[in-house]
Amino acid sequence: MQGDGLKRRPVLPFGVAALDGRIASGGLRLDSLHEIAAASPDPSDDAAATLFMAGAAARAWGPVLWVVRRRDLFAPGLYQAGLDPDRVLYAEAADDAEVLALMEEGLRHRGLGAVIGEVKRAAMPNTRRLQLAAEGGKTIALLLKRHAREGGNPLHVPSAAITRWRIGSAPSEPLPVEGVGRACWHVALVRQRGGEPFETIMEACDETGRLALPARLADRTAATDGADRYSYVEAA
Repeated sequence: MQGDGLKRRPVLPFGVAALDGRIASGGLRLDSLHEIAAASPDPSDDAAATLFMAGAAARAWGPVLWVVRRRDLFAPGLYQAGLDPDRVLYAEAADDAEVLALMEEGLRHRGLGAVIGEVKRAAMPNTRRLQLAAEGGKTIALLLKRHAREGGNPLHVPSAAITRWRIGSAPSEPLPVEGVGRACWHVALVRQRGGEPFETIMEACDETGRLALPARLADRTAATDGADRYSYVEAA
């Protein structure tokens, strides 16, 4: 749990001190809306953003409602990011308005561990409704802001989200033998309530939904800090 004034709020940490220590709440607040966008319209960046959400949902408790506009989710890929397909309830929406309405209904249900939706546009009143629906519960709301055809920044519209993330693919870590190493992502927290933005390189979610510091960054952090200076709390 995490203190917020006189009220303690449930938090889902990443389990990586170098990441959780830079987030104001020590992780992703469960009773809140979080926005995610791909760094570009490129399919590799879109996949990274999707798997970033899947990893967070995998670490949350209970069933996951995933509201989609198009049938492009690849269940084996979600499984590799830690999200068991048996936990996922899929709902297909006709447009962005229906996506947001189904997400709000799922958040108010209180029986879901995570509610995920994918839209191109969501105005401030829409995100405020999602944030209000999430408050008081333990269901994390993850909203993927897809790139519109005309391009631009999907996160430029004001939002009530507690955190806003931009995720892109990055070169994998080199291996001592021939082959491809674990995928890496460029992770940018572009806005957070009560904290500063930052960006870093992380290894992609493993089969438990957890990110990791690349070996070279982990070694550098250990050499600089000497010891783990951060503490973080598990979600209730």
